[in-house]
Amino acid sequence: MGYFYFARHGQTVWNVENKICGATDIELTEKGHEQAKELGEEILKQEIHIDEILYSPLVRAADTAKHVSEITGIPARMEPRLKEQNFGKYESTPRNGEEFKKAKESFANTYEGGESMLHLCQRIYNLIDDIKKEADDKVYLLVAHNGISRAIQSYFTDMTNEEFAKFGIKNCEIRKFEFPKEDA
Repeated sequence: MGYFYFARHGQTVWNVENKICGATDIELTEKGHEQAKELGEEILKQEIHIDEILYSPLVRAADTAKHVSEITGIPARMEPRLKEQNFGKYESTPRNGEEFKKAKESFANTYEGGESMLHLCQRIYNLIDDIKKEADDKVYLLVAHNGISRAIQSYFTDMTNEEFAKFGIKNCEIRKFEFPKEDA
């Protein structure tokens, strides 16, 4: 049975300000850089086996992955499919805005120029299917975003639309995802 790990990037200014980052390229705060280094140290401390790090092209995830790579010695490469969802007109608006909460309930909504939840999940599910093909030979750490964590969680767990919309993980939190054994 194969598996992989996922970690969200470190803290950004917009995380602190409660703004939607989405596909906007927002840098880590000093605390975010420290969280990323602590993640690398934690991987070493727990002796977590990882063969390669795949990271989002957005700077907050790329910098997080590079810190982890420098500390652990694990090679890292950019994976474009890990880019955060583009929330269109809602980029930089409050995360808890009522209009945005309502818009997230429509999975085919592109937020006037963004990417729908359905398209996001297709992209992430395709990536996970590719990882699954290699899972017996290679263990990955995916470093990306909260929206990506939501899509990954939904690949493995049945969720209502409300549960999907509310799901999230903390900055630099690491989670393990195991592929179920195939039916014989």
